[in-house]
Amino acid sequence: MALDNLIFAQCVLYFLAFVFGFIAVVPLSENTEDFRGKCLLFTRGMWQNENITVSKQRFIVEEWGPESSCSFITFVGIASLILSAVQSWRLLLFLFKGHDDSLFNAFLNLLISSLMVFTVFLSSTIISVGFNLWCDAITEGGGMPSSCEDMQDTDLELGLDNSSFYDQFAIAQFGLWAAWLTWLGITVMAFLKVYHNYRQEDLLDSLIHEKELLLGHSSHRGSDANQLKSGMI
Repeated sequence: MALDNLIFAQCVLYFLAFVFGFIAVVPLSENTEDFRGKCLLFTRGMWQNENITVSKQRFIVEEWGPESSCSFITFVGIASLILSAVQSWRLLLFLFKGHDDSLFNAFLNLLISSLMVFTVFLSSTIISVGFNLWCDAITEGGGMPSSCEDMQDTDLELGLDNSSFYDQFAIAQFGLWAAWLTWLGITVMAFLKVYHNYRQEDLLDSLIHEKELLLGHSSHRGSDANQLKSGMI
């Protein structure tokens, strides 16, 4: 019963990781399409007057953020999505069939989940820091009367659709950080699974050893009895 509860808890956590990965990937994909492949993370820019006579300001991008940042975050989100879906389905089958992972498979799952904890944390940090730098650029470090959220309602005249960037990255950040917490829970469960399987195999080895000792003791007694009978004859 305890093992079934552990497998069920793992299945629930993998399902949550799938949901949070989906929440992160969808807005990231939409933003990539809206910004025509440009990455706003770590983008540097400033507001300048269009000309000397007109006081109207326009946001000028000095350098777009590296596309690898957005690509890496999207890749991690998709990897979390696929891996959690596969694992939740596999554990669900185990739960119905009454099967369990071997010690090697449990240890392999622990390594994979630990790697996912690190990569999802890294991507969550990148998206949070990079987006804050973008918001600092378009609000001049908070010196503008409008907030970063309000700026998505302003046409920045960059030749792309910036009408939803704040909502998209706010949702993506939530999805990634929630996925990180979920993978952290999955890693803890994987460690408990390895410990449980190790104890089970250790107990099994002890039982086999005791059985061998009993069989050896019985055969030794049988040989002594035969020798005694031979001596009496």
